[in-house]
Amino acid sequence: MGTASQTTTVVGAAVAVGAAVAIAKSVGGPAAAPAEVSAAEASRFLTQATFGPTMATITEVQNLGFSAWLDQQMAMAPFSMLADCRQRLATQKPYSTNASGAFVESFWTGAFKRPDQLRQRMQFALSQIFVVSRTNERIESEAPLAMVNYYDLLGVGAFKTWRELIEVITLNPMTGIFLSYVKNDKEDPASGRTPDENYAREIMQLFSIGTIMLNPDGTPQLDAAGKTIPTYSHDDIAGLAKVFTGISWYAPGGPNESAWLSSAYGYFDQAGDKGNPVQMMYYPKHHSLSAKMFLGVTIPATTTANPAGEVKIALDTLFNHQNTAPYFAKRLIQQFVTSNPTPAYVGRVAATFANNGQGVRGDLAAVLKAVLLDPEARDTAAAQANPNFGKLREPIMRVTAWGRAFNVRSKNTHFSIVNTGGAEVLSQEVMAAPSVFNFWRAGYVPPHTRLGGQQLVAPEFQVVSELTTAAYANMMVNAVKSGVGTNLISYSGPDVLSDYTDEIALAGTPEALLDRLNLLLFYGQMPTALRSQILTVVNGIKIPTTGSTTTALTNRAKLAITLCLVSGDFVTQR
Repeated sequence: MGTASQTTTVVGAAVAVGAAVAIAKSVGGPAAAPAEVSAAEASRFLTQATFGPTMATITEVQNLGFSAWLDQQMAMAPFSMLADCRQRLATQKPYSTNASGAFVESFWTGAFKRPDQLRQRMQFALSQIFVVSRTNERIESEAPLAMVNYYDLLGVGAFKTWRELIEVITLNPMTGIFLSYVKNDKEDPASGRTPDENYAREIMQLFSIGTIMLNPDGTPQLDAAGKTIPTYSHDDIAGLAKVFTGISWYAPGGPNESAWLSSAYGYFDQAGDKGNPVQMMYYPKHHSLSAKMFLGVTIPATTTANPAGEVKIALDTLFNHQNTAPYFAKRLIQQFVTSNPTPAYVGRVAATFANNGQGVRGDLAAVLKAVLLDPEARDTAAAQANPNFGKLREPIMRVTAWGRAFNVRSKNTHFSIVNTGGAEVLSQEVMAAPSVFNFWRAGYVPPHTRLGGQQLVAPEFQVVSELTTAAYANMMVNAVKSGVGTNLISYSGPDVLSDYTDEIALAGTPEALLDRLNLLLFYGQMPTALRSQILTVVNGIKIPTTGSTTTALTNRAKLAITLCLVSGDFVTQR
């Protein structure tokens, strides 16, 4: 595609543009949703709600409307990635001993090709809130398929209630391993042993109520001195940690000391392949009997252990805490729409969390619809007029947008795009966050920028540097030119290839080509200046007046696509 000098120019421009990408943003005033959905509005909606629009899905949304499309998507049955991975491991030699590789392949296959886009997108978002990571050596070496099962459970629970989901997460062995509370034993004054506090802290800090008290619209509550009010203290952590004692591996026939002492007793399934583990179980003998005080709740001391009942009290307390609705509402808005939602936006979504309209609290389907259908999410004109609206596209989401827009295929059917977590690639890989804080903190502010003074955050910028910007640009240059990934069967070049037939057919009329790319990649909002720059470069590739025009038309199409994908305006989701 083009000359070497053109490619160098593209990469250089990408580094400069990417380093200056408009940072994460906040919305303007509400406006009524249009009665009809334009192609551009459908594309923008799909950019938020899926792994990327296609011409077919744009038409679907136009025909159904936003709400009906969401209902149709939510009605689709969950897909079992665990079953898919087992099938891959049974039939595909390159990953016959690599369950994590099979999982990553399954993820990319689904993101590019499966129709259940909304559930997949919600599943991916939830995996960055309720984090369990393959970077944990024990998970990666002992139970990679059990990790796949955890990801499946996020998909199954994507449209249930928050309360149902948090209980599944709390009792899942992968959470127990990752947050170190499996086999969490009761306190023992004689030996000085105290319960592990890790899960008690993280379930409050990251999974439910956050660190400071919030108003219903997500703004901080302030004390008389104008300072924020902590949500919990160390005493709350210590009290809650006692609740999460006496939880360990499932043991057929019930809890016993042999199972408690085992390093991984019983969480393998019947197939013996370290996948599909049943939830952990309670071991009353190892559960604390002392009083437990946390978040204004007191569970009295007892002589009879009741771990199940006390965990229920703890999870119910977190579920009904005044912070949970606005905290989770903002996290979900940040995942799908904008890094800095207005208090009014957060308040409306939080109100839906509190009551879905039918008296149900924590209905995730209703909450997600509230996020995506809110006037601030849907008002394209206000979003474009407000320089503080939007978010940086996650690295993975940039690649999936390319793949879906241009109908990628896999030479070996694997979709082998693996090992993208390094800074020299994408700095992101599914279920491989470096810590429980995800790839980036929700409140991250890039240092030495104006954002801090404006009280704005830019979470995804925590993985942005000159290295990562250049790495992404180079990846997309190569992706458009020849594909990405590795063909692990024949090793004959990249595995994942895109199809530019429609774009090449329009390349003789660059204006028409840019119209198509504008719709697919910029939801009709490509800036005039960027369009003019790309047209100038594309028109610089002359079409021969005699002989074959295929090479010139192909070079035009590929160069235009590359320049779009490495532009700051594509990398910023508005």
